[in-house]
Parts: sequence; C-alpha cells; structure tokens
Amino acid sequence: MRGSRGIVGIVLGLASGLAFGAGGAVVKPLLEAGWSPGAAVFLRVSVAALVLLVPGLMALRFDLRPLWRAKWTVLVYSVIAVAGVQLAFYASIARIPVSTALLIEYLAPVALVAFAWARTRRAPQLVVLAGSVVAIAGLVLVIGPAGGAIDPLGIVLAGVAMLGVAVYYVLGARDDQGVPPIALAASGVFIGAIVLGLTGLTGLVPFEFVLTDMPYLGGTAPWWVLVLTVGAVSTAFAYVAGIQAIRLLGTRLASFLGLSEVVFAGVVAWVLLGEAIGPMQLLGGVLILGGIVLVRFERPAAEPVPLEIDLVPVTAGHGTSARPSDAS
Repeated sequence: MRGSRGIVGIVLGLASGLAFGAGGAVVKPLLEAGWSPGAAVFLRVSVAALVLLVPGLMALRFDLRPLWRAKWTVLVYSVIAVAGVQLAFYASIARIPVSTALLIEYLAPVALVAFAWARTRRAPQLVVLAGSVVAIAGLVLVIGPAGGAIDPLGIVLAGVAMLGVAVYYVLGARDDQGVPPIALAASGVFIGAIVLGLTGLTGLVPFEFVLTDMPYLGGTAPWWVLVLTVGAVSTAFAYVAGIQAIRLLGTRLASFLGLSEVVFAGVVAWVLLGEAIGPMQLLGGVLILGGIVLVRFERPAAEPVPLEIDLVPVTAGHGTSARPSDAS
C-alpha cells in the first residue's frame, strides 16, 4: 500500500511539475504582446477558480463547514501560497534577472530541510543533505543565474516568494482538517483571485491587456485560448495534483519533486518555442533528478518503543496509536 501510494504521489508530483512548467511557455506570448505580468496572473488564477468552483463544492458535498473550521489554513494558503508567491515573484523580476529570482524561489526545498533541522535539532539524514546539494547544483545549471548589479529589494522579494512556496508545501500536507485537496486548491485560487483583483483595482499591480490573436502551438489562436489553457491546466490541475502529491509523499520529497518544474519548463519551451536546451542544462536536469532520487531514499523515522510496554497492562479503550512523524 505504501509503495503504491508513493508511485501515485510521484506521478502526480511530476504531472504537477509539468503543468506548472508548461505555463511559462503558454504565458510568454501574452507577455511579449504587451500584457502585464499582473494581468496574466490574475486571469490565470481567476480561470482556475471558475474551473474548480463546482468540483471543489462537490468534494465538500456542498458543506462549507470544513472550510470554516480550517479557515486560517485556507486563508494563509490563499494569500501567501497563491497570491503572495505570484505578486512577490513578479515584483522581484522587475528588479533582478528572472533567472536569479527563479533560483532563489526554488531554494524552498532546502529552506524546508533547514527549518526541520532547526525545529527538531536533529541533522537530516546524509541522503537528504546529499540530495539537497546535488539538486541545487542542477538548479544552478538549468537556470544559469545572470550576473550584473543586484537590487537588494529584488532579492528580498524573491526570498518572500521562496517562503511562499515553502508555505505551499507545508500547508498542502495538512490533511487533518477534513478539507479535500481539490477543495483546498479551489478555495486557494478563489480567494487568491480576489486578492490579486484588489491589487489591480488599487493600482498596486498594473493590469494591461492586449486582446488580439497570439502564437500558439505552431499557429495562432485568440488570446482567451491561451488564458483558458494556462488557467485550467497550468493552474487548476497543477494545484490539485500538487496538493495530492504532497499528502501522499510528505512535504520534503514533494518539495524536491517540485524542482522538476524547471526541467519541464525548459523542455516545453524547447518544443513549443524553439528555445534550445544546452548541454549544461541537460546536465542540470540530470542532477535535479538525481537529487530527487537521493531524497526518496530517506529512511522513515523509527517510532520510539515505550519501555513500560511489558510492565503496564493495556486497558481496552485506552490504547493509543501514533503515526510516524514527517520530519519535513
């Protein structure tokens, strides 16, 4: 059963990474045509909210009480993990190179390892540390951070996006409040769309649209086809599959598996946009996958055995059961 759940979780995690990674190639023609990043993000999240509205309600059996009981988890997930990540990332790339912002944002798995280390005061297993080093080395090769002057505020904003990604993985793993993955994703993008819309109305984030035909899959298509594609596939499906993968695999492995997004982004850009992949990027992709495999070999923490198990009789109805703790 655990092996089957692991395989399903890995497949869902890779599918989520592919969907997220493909979003960049779909959105790029919109940005090149004159769309502002804020407008593109707002519409993709809004489409995702519409797509997931009915399925989310059906998963809850049209009972919103679980969402209310988990209101703080839902609110933090929506504002930080959905809207906050998008706003912080796009604000950062206005000040620093995109590659540098991506590199900082995708340090989230390492940040989670460091946080678990500090919280438990136990060093991660050697395979986790090795996987972290190998995966980040691959990330550097794939993204290739640009040189030049570094804006401190841009670095801080990219760091905020990185923390938002970490929150996405931590909250996505919480299955103890009765909120199904699709309902959490639906509420997240719904509230996130409201937050992003308010930033546009107040002028905090510029919204600029160009309603014309765009390059798409080797031809041209109306702008709304691209928006529907990125909203339904690269947002709605990606969030649902990602949350389910987190709950099946745990925060740590799922976060490293999320690094596959940058590999898929390069492959999709190569296929759809003709952006060639160099030898160093290929090596980086192999290293990222190698890091994921190493983290997959992490041994589960052993449960402590009570010393008094042979001395104290267990009374019916007073037994306890424990689940292995996720060190992530």
